[in-house]
Amino acid sequence: MSRRVVRQSKFRHVFGQAGKAEQTYEDIRVSKVTWDSSFCAVNPKFLAIIVEAGGGGAFIVLPLAKTGRVDKNHPTVNGHTAPVLDIDWCPHNDSVIASASEDTTIMVWQIPDYTPVRNITEPIVTLEGHSKRVGILSWHPTARNVLLSAGGDNVIIIWNVGTGEMLLSLDDMHPDVIHSVCWNANGSLLSTTCKDKALRVIDPRKGQVVANNFEEPMALQEMDTSNGVLLPFYDPDSSIVYLCGKGDSSIRYFEITDEPPFVHYLNTFSSKEPQRGMGFMPKRGLDVSKCEIARFYKLHERKCEPIIMTVPRKSDLFQDDLYPDTPGPEPALEADEWLAGQDADPVLISLRDGYVPPKSRELRVTKRNILDVRPPTGPRRSQSASDTSFSQQQQQQTLETLLEEIKSLRERVQAQEERITALENMLCEFVDGTD
Repeated sequence: MSRRVVRQSKFRHVFGQAGKAEQTYEDIRVSKVTWDSSFCAVNPKFLAIIVEAGGGGAFIVLPLAKTGRVDKNHPTVNGHTAPVLDIDWCPHNDSVIASASEDTTIMVWQIPDYTPVRNITEPIVTLEGHSKRVGILSWHPTARNVLLSAGGDNVIIIWNVGTGEMLLSLDDMHPDVIHSVCWNANGSLLSTTCKDKALRVIDPRKGQVVANNFEEPMALQEMDTSNGVLLPFYDPDSSIVYLCGKGDSSIRYFEITDEPPFVHYLNTFSSKEPQRGMGFMPKRGLDVSKCEIARFYKLHERKCEPIIMTVPRKSDLFQDDLYPDTPGPEPALEADEWLAGQDADPVLISLRDGYVPPKSRELRVTKRNILDVRPPTGPRRSQSASDTSFSQQQQQQTLETLLEEIKSLRERVQAQEERITALENMLCEFVDGTD
């Protein structure tokens, strides 16, 4: 008799569970714009969601711990003159986020650790170079301040955000609309999919397509009959790919191996309501004490809820096999080093004691963008280095003024407290004397 051999894998039993009611974010007007991005970006500090906005484009940023109902007057980040299409957190600074818009610009923002009182309207830098809407953003995985953007003009531009300059422009590689872009692990290559149904692997510094003839797939997996776009999320630490159908209500996940048949179906997490977008937490933002290997942030029409993926274990000890060293927030290269041809693998960190975020360094733009090869076709907003410096000086002066006022108020309150105490003592003596 032949006995069926069960494939050995520590990820054969990965279970998904929706977060509790108190872990959700309620009353969020998620954007209704027709675009195939995830509309959500998350890191260990913040949750950002593209929202409906009149007369322009906006997104909301919430501290990760600020769950529950979101006040309708909660400040937004709005500087674009048309809807925001994509947002992406910088992997090397948890307080920096980039946004792309139909107004053809990219804006980079510094989010304060405190909750601002007013809307954030002044970006650190505005990047202008596309002639049509910009719908795709992706930060370089290992080089500091390197950002990729792809627009409706079928052009990919790579920027140095620290100087506001265009580093590279890939103009003639895509004959039609670019659907998605992804870096490889060390940022030496990038892959793209296009409306012409071709997948290209590109060396951006050489400006060459190094591979796009994929005649036979390694594996073919039929999903379902839904016509919604699939949002793929890949975790290289576990070799699991998660497929989230936009407009679908399920997350399917597969393990990728080096041996045939290469792709192994694991399970499907299903819920009642369809997802309008999805955010994917970096590995350093997970709760290793609960054997959490992935966490999604599912967008509904009016709320966002976490979806937690775990591998059940009986032991309370740290599970080394589930958590190999993972990319941390420290960049391995500077932008000019990468442009000159250097490559470096991500700087890894251990999650054994949980991830403790370092103090964020403020992103400063040192030079005005002088490489605008494509003049804007509509109204633009730009911010030079001198404007940024002047704005920072104003902020510093405002902060010092506020601190002085707080100090003065504290002294007045203390003086009033002493006076009240003296009056109370006098009153007590008067009452005792009448008795």
